[in-house]
Amino acid sequence: MNKLTDQQKGSLLAFIAVVFITPDSLFIRLSNIDTWGLVFYRGVIPFLTVFFGMLLIYKLKFFQILFTSGYHGIIYIGTFSVTNITFVVSIQNTNVANTLVMIATAPMLSAILGAIFLKEPPDKKTWISIIITFLAIIYIFFDSLKLGNFYGDILGFITALGLAVGAVTIRSAKSKNLVPAAVVGKLFVACFALFFIETFALIENDIFIVPLMCIMCVAIPFVLVTIAPRFIPAAEVNLFFLLETIIGPIWVWLIIKEQPSIETLQGGIIIISTIAIHSFLKLKKS
Repeated sequence: MNKLTDQQKGSLLAFIAVVFITPDSLFIRLSNIDTWGLVFYRGVIPFLTVFFGMLLIYKLKFFQILFTSGYHGIIYIGTFSVTNITFVVSIQNTNVANTLVMIATAPMLSAILGAIFLKEPPDKKTWISIIITFLAIIYIFFDSLKLGNFYGDILGFITALGLAVGAVTIRSAKSKNLVPAAVVGKLFVACFALFFIETFALIENDIFIVPLMCIMCVAIPFVLVTIAPRFIPAAEVNLFFLLETIIGPIWVWLIIKEQPSIETLQGGIIIISTIAIHSFLKLKKS
């Protein structure tokens, strides 16, 4: 790993994270537990897994790292908590494809926020991509209003905004380790869910599905995604989530035959093509 450049390290971490995340939406659909029970377990299991893992690695330095993360840590705890809740509730209230298409806008939101707060202004190509992306989102939103999925889509967009804020926060605190802040964010998620949870019972397949999802699709990726923006720009990290936008709905379609609407497919193709072309041009330039 030491022989790799920062670009290679960041790209590799982001890629591995997204590979682990792709079946996440399917696992959410396959679980029978109520929404807040699922949010609780997605908070408490990754919290315990990563917290004890980090105690083994850093020992009591874990708390020192947490407290020295300052206001960056506080912002990251907030955004991380919100996105973890809104993602699950969004998946439960709209098509998986809709949620993931909304999340695909995170790179463009990161570019806008990076311009405002990090003084990393997007170039002309990026601005064109941002405009096309948002027009496609509006198109999908209008379709969802007709289908009654608007609530789920809005939460999907809030998830994308939270991911963008989180990635820009990590980018602005390159010298700080924000993994402990993410761990605390998971604890916050579990505590918040306690106010709404109806049952803790895991029945039938949930006994296997929920712990597997929480470790494979949540705990491992969130550590990798928190480290990656220290090496590459926030918008680049979020570009890797386009793989989830493509592969996630395919898992759901293959296993439980949930098909996205024509409008979502059309809007999604526009968004993914725009960002893919934009990424290709940026890589070619560099």
